[in-house]
Amino acid sequence: MSEVKIIGEIVENMPWQEKDNSVSWQPVWRYQENPIIGRNPVKNVARIFNSAVIPYEGAFIGVFRGEQVNGIPYIYLGRSEDGIHWNFEEEKIQFKDENGKEFMPVYAYDPRLVKIEDIYYIMWCQDFYGASIGMAKTEDFKTFTRLENPFLPFNRNAVLFPRKIHGNFMLLSRPSDSGHTPFGDIFLSESPDMVYWGKHRHVMGKSSEWWEALKIGGGAAPIETTQGWLLFYHGVTGTCNGYVYSIGGAILDIDNPSIVKYRCENFLLTPEEWYEERGFVPNVTFPCATIHDAKTGRIAIYYGAADSYVGLAFTTVELVVDYIKEHSVVRENDTELGIR
Repeated sequence: MSEVKIIGEIVENMPWQEKDNSVSWQPVWRYQENPIIGRNPVKNVARIFNSAVIPYEGAFIGVFRGEQVNGIPYIYLGRSEDGIHWNFEEEKIQFKDENGKEFMPVYAYDPRLVKIEDIYYIMWCQDFYGASIGMAKTEDFKTFTRLENPFLPFNRNAVLFPRKIHGNFMLLSRPSDSGHTPFGDIFLSESPDMVYWGKHRHVMGKSSEWWEALKIGGGAAPIETTQGWLLFYHGVTGTCNGYVYSIGGAILDIDNPSIVKYRCENFLLTPEEWYEERGFVPNVTFPCATIHDAKTGRIAIYYGAADSYVGLAFTTVELVVDYIKEHSVVRENDTELGIR
């Protein structure tokens, strides 16, 4: 077992379930009572999925993709005492501009939530004359201030690193078109002020492995460890019956995270259960958040399932890092700095 530790906060009340012996060889295992969020969870919302959570004031809070009954997605706020059972506000989050005036996106989906210092940042996909990244900040989850769009269209799957690196904010994204794009690599960008973004670097692209042969994209916010940034991301393959979304793992260099140190050739989780295989969009496991405890090394992964539910899976930093390293295959595009 590797000597690897999570660098971060202690979350003693994080959700946890021990591994079932029937999946003893797998580094990631599902919560036996999945899905933790089912259909029609709140008034006028048909499905919640692809959502992000975070520890907050001794409990947990989250931003959730709420697919309204009219088909338009928005972001809803949810709270939980245990990270498993959630209560949602009936009204979608009301975003305002810097002057306090209402400034709602046309639509918003697949949010991420990251705390940097004392501010919580939300990222999502929206319409900015094409698919693009929306961003906002809050300090109290009562007022939410929209920030400038970081990039031009077309882009999505944005997630911030949980701390600055070399004094700058760091953001992963996946440039793509406005459709259900059949391509996409993960890129890294940085900013001194969350307004101006540059120094773009390629991190990694699709591979020859079947489960990520079409495209990849960022998932949960990277977890800082003593061996690098642990990244859970999604990989997509095409089949005769449509796309399949799986969860993969990689470890990025701690100081230059466009450099991939280890990249697991195997998926960590792929659609196998009914709530992952059957739904509005079948065969999807889509990671958006983790809760992790620096004391025990435990990690809880929140993922969207079949665009219909929220699932929960578990691992430890030792187990998953060892598995990624043991099954690592890195290529020239992974290990280079990512600038040409």
